[in-house]
Amino acid sequence: MSATQSFGPELRRLRQEAGLTLTEFSVALNYDKGYLSKVERGERSASPELARRCDAFLGANGGLQRLVVRPGSDSDTAGSPVPPSLWRVGRRAVLSAGTGALIDLGLKLGGQTPAAADPLLPSFHAQFHQLRKLGQSTAPKVLLPLLETQTRTVAGLVAHASSASRAPTLLLASRFAEFTGWMAQEAGDAGAALGWTGEAAELALAGGDPYLGSYALVRRALVTLYDGDAAGTVALARRAQSDELPPRIRGLAAQREAQGHALVGDERACLRSLDKARELLDSDDARNGTEPVIGTTHVSDPAAMTTGWCLYDLGRPKAAAEVLDRECRRLPPYALRTRARYGFRRSLAHAASGEVEHACTIAGELLGVMPTVPSATVNSDVRRLARELSRFRSSQAVRDLQPALARVLAPAHH
Repeated sequence: MSATQSFGPELRRLRQEAGLTLTEFSVALNYDKGYLSKVERGERSASPELARRCDAFLGANGGLQRLVVRPGSDSDTAGSPVPPSLWRVGRRAVLSAGTGALIDLGLKLGGQTPAAADPLLPSFHAQFHQLRKLGQSTAPKVLLPLLETQTRTVAGLVAHASSASRAPTLLLASRFAEFTGWMAQEAGDAGAALGWTGEAAELALAGGDPYLGSYALVRRALVTLYDGDAAGTVALARRAQSDELPPRIRGLAAQREAQGHALVGDERACLRSLDKARELLDSDDARNGTEPVIGTTHVSDPAAMTTGWCLYDLGRPKAAAEVLDRECRRLPPYALRTRARYGFRRSLAHAASGEVEHACTIAGELLGVMPTVPSATVNSDVRRLARELSRFRSSQAVRDLQPALARVLAPAHH
């Protein structure tokens, strides 16, 4: 079997294992659906660039690249959306070249002129939303290489955008950068998370949005929250609540402040911040803002979910369990990362309430998806759950859960 014939079936197998339709896959990779279909059927050769993108996106660890046909004839280039001169440019070289060089390599090689980037903007918008959705069911280290490259690619489109689309292009690049920062934090790299968040703020400012820099404070406060720095969390969150900021940013900042207060058991200040967050996030200005939405898109009532989160830290696990039970039922089934984040907190609340078997049932379902969506931040609650359950070693449910807990936590010790 030729490399072309073996690459296609393997690509189809990995795509289907990831639960992606061909349409979803084509949008995520920004490749033509018909072309990808022919590649899967072995009717067209795949370029090394496509193989790299598929490898990174599907977590194939270089397996697809090893099957690709190297460019050596005109037939190898047929149907490929990647210029032949890009075949020898690796991802690391592209990233090190910067955004301007990306466009030089891509659009300029195609003979494009200024404003040629305008028609590409809707497809990048669609790709962003699809990547954000896929981030709920994909390991962050798999998505990060693609996100990093795409962030710089979109930023580089500015050089080929019309005056009317320059600002929207920069704003979309800022959202790509912000999401890249979140995935970096999920991968356990707080430094990279802060770096990308800072870049997002700069891109937004260049695009005429002076507010994303304040949201960067909310993101920084999340880093300090997971470091257990309550005072730092509160201080950063308060800086993002000035009256001139949009209601959504202020509401998300108030939520983060509440979580900081909960860490030190200040219930009055916590509930006051939660009330403020609820009022701001429920306002018309916050709900009818421009897309893409800042912050979570998978939690229908962020203030309510955060209330359940905080109640556990405030030493009220039974009340926390009641709220989290209700809010977790409202999460979309595909949002595996979000379900894990709040689900383990829910399991913790039930365990602390003495409902050990129920806590183990909840955790058992979640531990099964953690290899798919590993998360350095969620692991903090998994470790807390392991410590909580260690008090109930005589429970058969706890003993049954221990191997799965150990498998998820093992990487954290290395």
